[in-house]
Amino acid sequence: MKPLPKGLVIAICVGMTSGLILGFFTYFYANDEQLIFEEGTSISIVTEKLDFKLGEQVYIKVVNSGTVSLTFPDTSYGVKVTGLDGMLYYQPVAAQILSTLEPNEEAVFIWNQKKIDGSDSLEGRYKIIVEGFDHENNKVKKSIVINLLK
Repeated sequence: MKPLPKGLVIAICVGMTSGLILGFFTYFYANDEQLIFEEGTSISIVTEKLDFKLGEQVYIKVVNSGTVSLTFPDTSYGVKVTGLDGMLYYQPVAAQILSTLEPNEEAVFIWNQKKIDGSDSLEGRYKIIVEGFDHENNKVKKSIVINLLK
């Protein structure tokens, strides 16, 4: 058997090393982009990961990542889970009282992957949306996409 050319061996080693480094980087740092602090109005949604197994609880953290207070029409802090088509699947039960999230404050919700009608969610992509208002009543909105996998 003839040995592989030296250039091919080097290319394979560099490719494997690069792929490994990129894989570790995206695995450990992908969720850091969910939380970015900004001057002015900003809201962030943070989950512990973007890919969840079916039936696994999804912890949704809403963070005021800006420097001004944000107001919400109820205690759900504007959290909704929809399909990519906009169909509503989940919204936390909330009291209809005005809620405020000060800069750097957060609220946590747990979605057990149940739909509004109580049935289980199916495998697929879902959008988590948060909507609030700043002190001038301008809408502040953020969304992220998560995957539910078998």
